[in-house]
Amino acid sequence: MPKNKATILNAFKDFIWPRKGIISIGLILIVISRLASLVLPLKSKELLDDIIPNKDFDALYAMVFLVSGAILLQAITSFALTRLLSVEAQLLISKLRSKVQKKILSLPISYFDNNKSGALVSRIMRDVEGVRNLVGTGLVQLFGGTVTAIISFFLLINISAKMTLFVLFPVLLFALIALKAFAYIRPIFRKRGVINAEVTGRLTETLNGVRVIKGFNAENQENLNFEKGVGRLFQNVKKSLTATAIITSSSAFLLGLASVGIMGLGGAMIIDGTLTTGDFLSFTLLLGFMITPIIQMSNIGSQLTEALAGLDRTEEIMNIQSESNDASRTINLKNIIGDVVFNNVSFSYDKGKQVLHNISFKAEQGSVTALVGSSGSGKSTIASLVASFISPESGTITIDGNDISKVNLNSFRSQLGVVLQDDFLFEGTIRENILFPRPNASEKQVSEAVKLAYVNEFTDRFDDGLDTLIGERGVKLSGGQRQRITIARAVLADPRILILDEATSNLDTESESLIQKSLTHLMQGRTTFVIAHRLSTIKQANKILVIERGEIVETGTHEELIKNEGRYFNLFTYQSII
Repeated sequence: MPKNKATILNAFKDFIWPRKGIISIGLILIVISRLASLVLPLKSKELLDDIIPNKDFDALYAMVFLVSGAILLQAITSFALTRLLSVEAQLLISKLRSKVQKKILSLPISYFDNNKSGALVSRIMRDVEGVRNLVGTGLVQLFGGTVTAIISFFLLINISAKMTLFVLFPVLLFALIALKAFAYIRPIFRKRGVINAEVTGRLTETLNGVRVIKGFNAENQENLNFEKGVGRLFQNVKKSLTATAIITSSSAFLLGLASVGIMGLGGAMIIDGTLTTGDFLSFTLLLGFMITPIIQMSNIGSQLTEALAGLDRTEEIMNIQSESNDASRTINLKNIIGDVVFNNVSFSYDKGKQVLHNISFKAEQGSVTALVGSSGSGKSTIASLVASFISPESGTITIDGNDISKVNLNSFRSQLGVVLQDDFLFEGTIRENILFPRPNASEKQVSEAVKLAYVNEFTDRFDDGLDTLIGERGVKLSGGQRQRITIARAVLADPRILILDEATSNLDTESESLIQKSLTHLMQGRTTFVIAHRLSTIKQANKILVIERGEIVETGTHEELIKNEGRYFNLFTYQSII
């Protein structure tokens, strides 16, 4: 059995046993409720065979009072059961969602590169919902239905063994059909989770890229893509509905035949005088109490099958190794000095297609190392390796002499600051985005970061200042404004190692001039890696690495590289002309 295959035994161990106390109360309540429900059919015999023939009004009043009390007890226990277990089930769902979300965030960057964000949202929010049928009323009602069916079975035998055995055959045949159907449905439910995730992922991308869609008049194309997705979902649901319909129709047919047989057999026995009218009524009512739970159990079984299918997909994620779970990452960096060394580092995203080839260089404490080169040359890959977003295929990277592959990531990234080419901002206010790396920073620290990044240059014009809502991904701001907020965020983080990936790419000339001043202050005393297409922004770098096709083709300062008249000279001259 695959490692990520959820089973009833594993579900019992992980979800049910830890809640044995509250589930035990639920089991007691369901037993009380089911026993109370049997009072009516049992008293029906007494009503027809004893009370009515004897015209015993006292017994009639007592019976009515007893049955009413049983019905009230049944209603109270049913309410308590639903209230108790449904709330517990929803609590478990919320905890599981948090657990899966925490697990996903702990996975390496490569996992996110290969999975759509919308699909991951679906896996967090939808796949765990089925556990409500394990801890909620579903599983308890399955137990209660079993208890009711067993008790009813013995009471039926006591009334008439012949009629009970006559009914037993179609019931067992129905149970066999239901088990076969559940085995067929589970893979369908599992596939439904995959399709749901894909459709949700595409829909999320569509909504995030609505400006691009409208800009290229591509609404019809996206509508078609979504229609195809929901069409696949429909076909999947149709398959499960077919299996469910087989269960329902077979139950109606087989149990209907049993009921017709009981009418004939019971009628003959009443005529023969071997069965009283009260016995026949009690048998008929108790037969309903035995059969109804069995039909309900088929529905609950379908729900449990769906729950296990969702847990299958959840297990897939939980079994992926987190990047922080590497047993070799034992080194905790308390205070990073900032010496970074690459020693013959090679890397490939796809096996056999190297992006970097034997990269070696040293970035000293407090220095600024600029990475330049044409698009796709490997600059951002080097920055990702510094941030430990990815790991070298061969060679080593050291931080203050420590192999980065053995360094605890939390201890390292707590002293790392990044300003990426994609100036990502969260929905909320400007202040909340700046405070992101240090939520408890003082107002003075925030104000200083705002001034250094020249954020106040535009927030002073807003009615709500730093508390201005910026919309999803900062859509209400210009590119330059968003970039300055990300730089303010990095200033507030006060990192020891700083990565600036096209930090001025979205800025106009005026904004770039302001940002260069703030970056100069930000980079002081920090080991900084700068990726920039505008070579005018890196003239003051201590070391410039010219990267082409994954290799360092030139190294030196701006003046040295200009003097050499090599690749850097050509790039700089070309940019100066245009």
